[in-house]
Amino acid sequence: MLGGYAGKILDVDLETGELKDKMPDEEILRRYIGGKGLGLKLIYDEFRDDMQPFDPDNLLVFSTGPATGARVPTSGRFHVLTSKSPLTGAVGSGNSGGKWGPYLKFAGYDAIVIRGISEKPVYLTIIDGKAELVEAPEIWGMTVPAVTEELLNRAGTDPKKTSIACIGPAGENLSLISCIMNDEYRAAGRTGSGAVMGSKKLKAIVVSGNQRQKSANPEMLAEKVAESMSLIRENPVTGPKGGLHVYGTAVLVNIVNAHGAYSSRNFQQSYFPEADEQSGEKLAESYLTGTTGCWGCPIVCGRKSFVPDGPFSVKYTEGPEYETIFALGSNCGVKELDAVIKANHFCNEFGIDTISMGGTIACAMELVEKGKIPEEKLLGFNLRFGDPGAMVECVWRAAYKAGFGADLALGSRKLAEKYQAPEYAINVKGMELPAYDPRPIQGIGLEYATSNRGGDHVYGYTIPSELLGIPEKRDPYSTEGKPEWTIFMQDLGSVINSSVICLFTSFALGLPQYAGILQAITGMELDPEKLLKIGERITNLERHMNNRYGFNRVQDALPKRLTAEPTPAGPSRGQVSHVPEMIDKYYELRGWIDGVPTEEKLKELGIA
Repeated sequence: MLGGYAGKILDVDLETGELKDKMPDEEILRRYIGGKGLGLKLIYDEFRDDMQPFDPDNLLVFSTGPATGARVPTSGRFHVLTSKSPLTGAVGSGNSGGKWGPYLKFAGYDAIVIRGISEKPVYLTIIDGKAELVEAPEIWGMTVPAVTEELLNRAGTDPKKTSIACIGPAGENLSLISCIMNDEYRAAGRTGSGAVMGSKKLKAIVVSGNQRQKSANPEMLAEKVAESMSLIRENPVTGPKGGLHVYGTAVLVNIVNAHGAYSSRNFQQSYFPEADEQSGEKLAESYLTGTTGCWGCPIVCGRKSFVPDGPFSVKYTEGPEYETIFALGSNCGVKELDAVIKANHFCNEFGIDTISMGGTIACAMELVEKGKIPEEKLLGFNLRFGDPGAMVECVWRAAYKAGFGADLALGSRKLAEKYQAPEYAINVKGMELPAYDPRPIQGIGLEYATSNRGGDHVYGYTIPSELLGIPEKRDPYSTEGKPEWTIFMQDLGSVINSSVICLFTSFALGLPQYAGILQAITGMELDPEKLLKIGERITNLERHMNNRYGFNRVQDALPKRLTAEPTPAGPSRGQVSHVPEMIDKYYELRGWIDGVPTEEKLKELGIA
């Protein structure tokens, strides 16, 4: 067996209650590493073109990588995949930190494959190699903090060595923008994975154990880790004096706003005059109580925060992250950071993806602004841009599908379609866009359009080079070289998410460091070229599955607002996204025709 792996995959059939241990195929691990790659391959082996999101056969896969739980920087992550997302109709995909991923490895498993639908609500425990399904209708309906506390008490293990992944009421109620939470404040967000888990009547997974995986070459690993740690500490973004540690991800608020790419009012504008009031600096000044990080993380970008008093008071919470501040703040025209903190806290309690929640609220606000939603439908609900109370109220309404919340739970695309105004849903493939307006940042626009899971920024993160000049500066307004760079970052993202470590390491590390670490852990012969080819294989496998669902060039497109309506004001005034001018070059370099990999490309990569 290769180093770094637990050597077992747990197969769970919720309909029959049967639990089986399976050995991972070593050749699959060599070709797909783990994490995202392994999860995709497990789904592909049972793939059906006619799969529906809430079918019993829609697999829900939790997957770690060889670096998860190893003594390497930021090794506290795991990946979640579903055969079909209820939000997008494509393969569902999410990534989370905290400590749940390492604790699954310590419990003795590399991955969990969940199939079927339970008759009654259940939770799964995996403790030192022993797995058990427990009927528990009494915990159905609990919020994320409540069920986490309850199951930690029931586990009978050291709470410090135990971790809970679960859904909240939003997942139970099949909200299409629900997510899977772990360690209370970490989220495997995007694509509605919480709804898939809820459809299966699976409330939570408890993991604990003391098993440790051995690396193939401990001496080499120590050398590579020392090199990587040095690079991380010396980096101006990830180091102890870097922006991520000092201000968290919210350090980006003022940086992006100064470029004119901090969208507001449902992307009607690309600059927010009140950005200072919701920046990382403001968070630190008024609401911060401390910092926190995921398992094995030297960067420590997490924030501990509170709101001491007022209508949005919160005694203790974590976050909010940059994306959340944008989504629930500027994108809704809301400047009040205390309201954003409260809404983020509710999203964590109820298990809702903050980016999709904010994008859907913003879409609803514009629909109201444009007179598309009848007043009688709102029942007196004052849903207007800039209203912090209305924004916060939307979160719990969406979680419980209360009143207009039933429409919000659909996500922006289906909400706008319901009111016959699809142009107001700012999404790609049904997934709401994140916090970088693509009109003045050409590479990230191409990433949004071509990302397999929909409007995504982290699976092909071009922002460091385009805005921060890391590892080298690329003109954000220019389209030159952007197809090449987007492809590179997408394939690198597949490597990182399959390893599984944190994307933020890519500020400081490159392919030589990733290849060295993975070779030392696993014993595989890897170099940067071989590793990037694995990333390309993973990206193409996911694309191939989406093609079988009917996705092609048509879905690889930004909303018309971003390609036809120039930014109206601010530092980037007059800019539009040039994705239509870049996408043919992207396809040519990929070996795709109209968004579909050619037969030759699939054969080259060994994808049957």
